Amino acid sequence: MTIPATARARRDELVVHIERARTAYYQHDKPEISDAEYDALFNELTQLENKYPELVTADSPTQSVGGEVGETFGEFTHPSKMWSLDNVFSEEELRAWLTRVGDHEFLCELKIDGLAINAVYRNGELETLATRGSGAVGENVISNVSYMTCVPQKLKPIKGQAFPELLEVRGEVYFSLADFDLINLEVTAVGRTAFANPRNAAAGTLRQRMDKRVESLATSKTDSSREKRDEELTRAGNALGRLGLIVHGIGVHEGLDLKAQSHAYELLRQWGLPTSSRVRVVKSVQGVLDYIEEFGRLRHELEHDIDGVVVKVDSLDEQRELGFTARAPRWAIAYKYPPTVVRTKLIDIAVQVGRTGRVTPRASVEPVMVAGSTVSYATLHNPFEVARKGVRIGDMVFLRKAGDVIPEILGPVVELRDGSEREFIMPTHCPECGSSLAPEKESDADIRCPNTRSCPAQLRGRLEHLGSRAVLDIEGLGEKAARALLEDKVIDDEGDLFSLTADQLATSDFFVKGASRELAENAKLLLTQLEIAKSKPLWRVISALSMRHVGPPTAQAIARAFPDMSALRVATESELATVEGIGQTIAASIVEWFAEPWHCAVVDKWAKAGVRMVDEIVDAGPQILAGLTVVVTGTLEGFSREGASEAITSRGGKAASSVSKNTDFVVVGPGAGSKAAKAEELGRPILDEAGFVVLLEQGPQAAHAYLDK
Repeated sequence: MTIPATARARRDELVVHIERARTAYYQHDKPEISDAEYDALFNELTQLENKYPELVTADSPTQSVGGEVGETFGEFTHPSKMWSLDNVFSEEELRAWLTRVGDHEFLCELKIDGLAINAVYRNGELETLATRGSGAVGENVISNVSYMTCVPQKLKPIKGQAFPELLEVRGEVYFSLADFDLINLEVTAVGRTAFANPRNAAAGTLRQRMDKRVESLATSKTDSSREKRDEELTRAGNALGRLGLIVHGIGVHEGLDLKAQSHAYELLRQWGLPTSSRVRVVKSVQGVLDYIEEFGRLRHELEHDIDGVVVKVDSLDEQRELGFTARAPRWAIAYKYPPTVVRTKLIDIAVQVGRTGRVTPRASVEPVMVAGSTVSYATLHNPFEVARKGVRIGDMVFLRKAGDVIPEILGPVVELRDGSEREFIMPTHCPECGSSLAPEKESDADIRCPNTRSCPAQLRGRLEHLGSRAVLDIEGLGEKAARALLEDKVIDDEGDLFSLTADQLATSDFFVKGASRELAENAKLLLTQLEIAKSKPLWRVISALSMRHVGPPTAQAIARAFPDMSALRVATESELATVEGIGQTIAASIVEWFAEPWHCAVVDKWAKAGVRMVDEIVDAGPQILAGLTVVVTGTLEGFSREGASEAITSRGGKAASSVSKNTDFVVVGPGAGSKAAKAEELGRPILDEAGFVVLLEQGPQAAHAYLDK
């Protein structure tokens, strides 16, 4: 077959791009392109070589694992080769792979975004810890292992079974998302570029010579030099100590008779090596698809980042029969989820003003698909954050979005700057009302607009907030409706909202239809919803007032302690501070809010319009959950999420959002995510919905008896 010159040229171009990306990623831990961009280039090269096999050469990226051995540490030749994995990106591609390998039992596990390592144990004692490197040769990082709590230096004995004389264990070193954020804070605090993703943070942390740092400290000649090196050593050691490890394979082993991958994992677990609790063996294609769908839905609730699922043939005999290609096993595949970290261009940085006056820099970026939606804007929190991350207008940046979290810029790709980038300058005046901007207190990082009463942005924000589902749940009061009410002078502020009439709404084009200016459906809906909202519980009304630091959970606690708004208005800081969950800061914020005359005018207008200001005082019954912390996760048939929370708090309990060792009960319904797994890991009591009802009606003792049945 004659190969077109354009195909040869494109192949050569792809090889250059891929090798450059590999060098930046593997050698320097500073990626210049996102994982998604790399996968697209690699995919294109694979398809081109499949179409024209003559283009395949021994040094093609498709024929090698991808990493090389750096010069920081000594080389280590792995007892057996560490392979890469082929990727698929759609159900169609996955089904094609499953068809090729045939009928098997499959082991499914999460593909952690970390650094592949190889640990060699001899007679139960750790001999070597090495990075994957080229797959055949890696870097020996054993000198750092004394700082790493995640890597056992001695295996636990199993009764009746001797340690293998030689055991080669493969795994992934990673940072949890919380530790990844902490590492980036520390990195940027000393003027270095933030890590683009947890994998590069883990690699950069592991591949540092702690022995050289110790030696440098010992030879320091001045107090200032010694102090600086001591700080660096402590910071580096702490970072190594925060690394986690999940093992996911066995290489060479002597004296073991293993039948399946899952059998190997069970032995590794018994020896004290950290294995994943989320591994699952399935017997069908549908089982594989269900696992992928489940963790695609839950991936943003996990404690660490994943970029996909690895599917392996479970039987080791069947693995051997299927064999390997030049770079990857034929018996395993990685299904890649849509990326949550992408690369895009930072076009501009403007500021937006929130409902409490906080002024936040917001980045405009070239639209990019991330985690299933197109992103055009990303938060930068405050001007200090812009400076800390070192981003400039015009930079190529890494951007992430986890679940429903607002898209966030991680940092710039410094290596791609061409000199045209410019610094962001924080404005001195509010872009909406022109007021001078300043921190509320000298120590505050946030800059605020002081014009709380009439700044258009703050007014819109407060209207949207009180209409939100978590507050008064007023359908039809969104961003567009709020803007129309204010810009068309239908209302002056939120105090006028509940006295709105049809005639007033008819003065705005947004709420009418046709030449006759007949009231539109959105106006009728809003009027109906406002009437319903007037009878909502007091805690929702308190939450709707947009006091600083007072969200729905705090508002519930306040309403229980002060079920009459008139009592709350005259409460002192000391009285408020005695309410559970309210400290001095929140107490002071509430007192300051009511000290402002126009705030009280809003409350008076709402009361005059018929908004509920007093909760009916009823016998709440015995506080049988007093002192207990309960977490609800998943879907319950008889309770909404808010209903379950109210059922707990009305009985004196605390409805928490995260599981910890202090959690008393975890209520699990269908669709429960990582919270259920966390509860199992910590040994917390887990109730189904029926058990939850027992807890609510009869208390903790009855709930424990229910679990013991």
